[in-house]
Amino acid sequence: MTGKIEQYLIDMMLSYRQVAPNLWLLDDEKSRLQGVAVMLAEPLVLVRATVMDAPAHNTLELYTRLLELNAVDVVHGAYALEGGKIILIDTLEYATMDYEEFRATLDAFSLALTEHYPVLSKYRH
Repeated sequence: MTGKIEQYLIDMMLSYRQVAPNLWLLDDEKSRLQGVAVMLAEPLVLVRATVMDAPAHNTLELYTRLLELNAVDVVHGAYALEGGKIILIDTLEYATMDYEEFRATLDAFSLALTEHYPVLSKYRH
């Protein structure tokens, strides 16, 4: 039986693969959602993407810019640090998550990963 998350991915016509129970990896070039993971960890749905390695230099400038993007330009989710990586992450409540909310999160990820790349790429090493 297809669960709610997988049905939403099918309805959105996204390319994905289920890599483990309750874990899907999106690889949809058309929607710019490559490498985005969706994980069901009830009661939450975690949507995350690794953006880049955290640089060794200019960190204050980069982290300031990420906080600014979080405040004004990331509609769903936020940039965060995890194990030396900069990630984009959002959490949704599985029980109340509907198609529109799920789609809004993925649309926001697509927009952030596309629009913010030129800004953030200058910090890559």
